[in-house]
Amino acid sequence: MIYLIRHGEAAAGWGDHPDPGLSDLGNRQAQAVAEILSGSGIRNILSSPMQRCRETSAPLSAKLTLQPAIAAEVSEIATPANTADRVAWLRTVMAGTWTEAGADYVRWRADMGAFVGALPPGTAVFSHFVAINALCGLLEDDDRVTVFRPGHCSVTRLEVRDGRLRVAEYGSESATRVL
Repeated sequence: MIYLIRHGEAAAGWGDHPDPGLSDLGNRQAQAVAEILSGSGIRNILSSPMQRCRETSAPLSAKLTLQPAIAAEVSEIATPANTADRVAWLRTVMAGTWTEAGADYVRWRADMGAFVGALPPGTAVFSHFVAINALCGLLEDDDRVTVFRPGHCSVTRLEVRDGRLRVAEYGSESATRVL
């Protein structure tokens, strides 16, 4: 099993800060998900380099005495250079498909899929709303950018089925808003 964990609630909105840490609630969510996952047989932890993911992975890392590897491959979707309004851009992307987003994003999604597909079972991956959607959509052959709405610290489980990595169970959902 590979576990995709969305980071906890950030201390600032996506449009307000390029790399916020966790809010107080986000820290409590990270503690709670560490308790949930501590008995799941996790042997490896990977985190997006973004601060909110590193902070979300910290309680599980401490509990299991595992050092998280930082993996740019599971980081947040990159905003195009010279984008004046990141929030408006992301809202547009999230309402569309990867094909509409363009070749660079289709390649980003495929590269992330190849990276995660090569991970060993028992790996916890701390990542982001769009990245988790990109992976799940890729594994389920769905071109939509938003396949589901993973809540903060939701856990999506992936498994190998018929020789292929697939979504075993989507994580809990919430009404995430892009701020």
